[in-house]
This record gives sequence, C-alpha cells and structure tokens, in this order.
Amino acid sequence: MPRRPPTPRGKGLFGEAPSEPKPAAAAYRANIDGASRGNPGPAAYGVVIHDGRGEIAAKLKKYIGRMTNNVAEYYGLIAALDYAESHGVRAIRVESDSELLVKQMRGQYKVKSEDLRPLFERAQKMSKAFDSFRIEHVYREQNREADALANEALDETEGGKPKLPAPPKSASSAKSESGTKSETSAKSEPGAKSESGAKSESGSKPEPRKIQARFRGGVLYLLEDVELPDGMVVDVSIHLRPKPPA
Repeated sequence: MPRRPPTPRGKGLFGEAPSEPKPAAAAYRANIDGASRGNPGPAAYGVVIHDGRGEIAAKLKKYIGRMTNNVAEYYGLIAALDYAESHGVRAIRVESDSELLVKQMRGQYKVKSEDLRPLFERAQKMSKAFDSFRIEHVYREQNREADALANEALDETEGGKPKLPAPPKSASSAKSESGTKSETSAKSEPGAKSESGAKSESGSKPEPRKIQARFRGGVLYLLEDVELPDGMVVDVSIHLRPKPPA
C-alpha cells in the first residue's frame, strides 16, 4: 500500500486558510472652486483636500491671471489631482459646484471651447492615473471653503483688488483750497498753468478707446489689457472687421 505523502510542517488538516485581502484605502476628497472678477477677469482657484479620515490634509489657492471662470475651475481640478498624485493618493473623489466641469469630465457635455479643451484633456489624462476617480456636483453651500480660498487669492493679489474712489471733499475745504491756490497762482510766473486748472483737465471725461477683441465660445476676449475698477460698467460698440483676402 503506497505511503501517504507527509503533511508539510505548519499546515493543518486542510492546509493554510487563504489570507484575507487588505481593505482598500479610504478615498481622499477634494473640494475645488474657481473664481473670476469679470469674465474674463482676474481669476484664481481654491482647493481643500480631506484625507480618508475626513481631516483636512491641505489647502491650496493661487492667482492665475486674467482668465474666465470656467478656466479657473479647471485649474483648480488640475491642482487637486496634481497634489493627490504627488502625495501617493490612489483613490480620490472630487466635488465641484461647476455643473459644466462635472458633466464635461463625465462625458455628458462636449468641450466646445478651445480654451478649455487642453485643460480638459490634461485633467482626463491625470484622472486615469488613479485606481479610483470620481467627480460629483455639489451645491455652492457645500463648497464654501474652496470658494473662500479662491476669493482670498484674489484679494491678496493687486490685480483682484477693486480700486476705491477717493473720499469726497467737503465744500468748506474745497473753498479754502481754491482760495489758496488762486493766491499762489497769482504769484507764479505769467503763462504758467495753475494747479486748479491742471486738476480740472485731469478730472475731465477720459477719451473713448478703440480696442480689438476676439469672440470665441460665447465670450468676447479683449486683446489688450484694460485697467478699470472692479464692477465698472462700460459701453461696447461692435464693428465687424473684414476678413483678410485668402
């Protein structure tokens, strides 16, 4: 009768029990937001990263120059994915209050804007590097921290601060100043302009400027920088330029 092969040492009657698979690491959560004061205008993004336990791992904010709000949203998404990838995060869930960005990343909306296309393609490529990637739409109230960071970045940058008008002078101080200026101008050389005259010229209405712009993706982009106070309303007169001959 053939002998039964010896049981390997350390094994029981039915051999070793299969090892249980390790539980997957909890996903990080990134709340992202983009803001612009004007469209386009001074723009920035804000990002809040929460680790798998729900604790804040990082807060990111950056002024990105003169951009549209949608471009700023994509900058925030890319910044969140870049942080996660560089810190070895394998699973991430992104929350954004931009329905456009979320539906474009999910493939529900097409990316028609030429300004957004390269950012969309980069974000898509980065998202595929994770074991798990999800993006969800949330209401603005659920995204307050990221929104506050984006606005902080704008406030901290000179380009995002509105220029405050000088406080109005009282009638008595204006009269006294005009009186002293008239006396000093009388003593000055003939032909010289008085300070009050110079101020009246500078206080005159600025001449209208002619600026070229390009219409793309539903937005009129100015081709020159315009320094205006935030919230200023301007009149725009559109004249179509003839296309150059082929």
